[in-house]
Amino acid sequence: MKNYTKWVATSIIISTISIAVVLFLTLDKTTISVVKEIKPVYILAAFGIHILSFILWGLRIRVMTSALGYKISLTRAYEIVVSGTFVAALTPSSIGGEPLRILLLKQDKMPVGKASAVILGERILDAALLLLAAPFALYLFSGTLSDPRLKLVIMLGGLFSLATLILMLYALMRPQYVKPAVNYLVAWLIRLFGDRKIGDKLRRLSVSIDREIDEFHESIYLFATEARLGLIYGIIYSIIYWIVDFCSLPVVLMGLNQPPSILFSFAAQVLLLLVTVAPLTPGASGVAELAAATLFSVFMPAGIIGIAVIGLRAFTFYTNILVGGFVSFKLLKDTELIKKYLKQPQSNVEVCEK
Repeated sequence: MKNYTKWVATSIIISTISIAVVLFLTLDKTTISVVKEIKPVYILAAFGIHILSFILWGLRIRVMTSALGYKISLTRAYEIVVSGTFVAALTPSSIGGEPLRILLLKQDKMPVGKASAVILGERILDAALLLLAAPFALYLFSGTLSDPRLKLVIMLGGLFSLATLILMLYALMRPQYVKPAVNYLVAWLIRLFGDRKIGDKLRRLSVSIDREIDEFHESIYLFATEARLGLIYGIIYSIIYWIVDFCSLPVVLMGLNQPPSILFSFAAQVLLLLVTVAPLTPGASGVAELAAATLFSVFMPAGIIGIAVIGLRAFTFYTNILVGGFVSFKLLKDTELIKKYLKQPQSNVEVCEK
């Protein structure tokens, strides 16, 4: 909990400072009038759209796990998604979400290899869709971005995503190279530590990893053959998910009495995702706000850029922390360890606290 609190505080502080900077740089007479005339119904609609995107994401996990022979409820899938977005919002480069979702699927009696195939399969689908959309987004913004540094960051983000996608696909196509690489890494760690007990643990871990790699590749093979219907539905849900999630920004603009600028809004969010692939700040705080302000300046009046950035981050960052934090705490409270602790006699609890 201390680590969670530290990451939450750090990410919120960085994000708040960045938003304050954007507001200071873009504040003018129109900003106040826009704030006074905000249409709350559109803001609530944008919030509802973001929550709907969570449900669509949950449906994607549910249909892909079902294709591999494991049934989970939509409620459980929703909990897995929201908890993953919470941890992703608190970890550098959002890397914590996938391991947590794999762990939660494992708690539902799904082997780690199969759970990894589902979650990494999702990431491959997302990366492929974003990389397909990126050239159109770059074309739309070509010649309008005045900051060459942002152009460089976007290009580097795209190359990083492409390299990651190629690496994942290569690992899927050449599984015979994955095990030797893992075993070599384990052997290197054993030599590094030089401790017999640690070495024994690492060897057992290596055997377990080999088994899970087999499960993973077996699952990928199933997605390509018998379970391909699950993959097809996964692709369909991925497309719908991103379209729905990207709709939050145009609806926010309508709430600010501005044209939705759907094409530019969608393109800006695609480029923003590429920008935030590599940053090492928790949840890409700071980088996301400043990059969004630069991208929004292309199709928004200067006076509303700060408000639009607040609206976007409210749904893509703060909502993930609030809703995800609530669900994650519920899942933590439901674990056997916490249940046993809560059932202890009061005297024992007091002793533990002391």
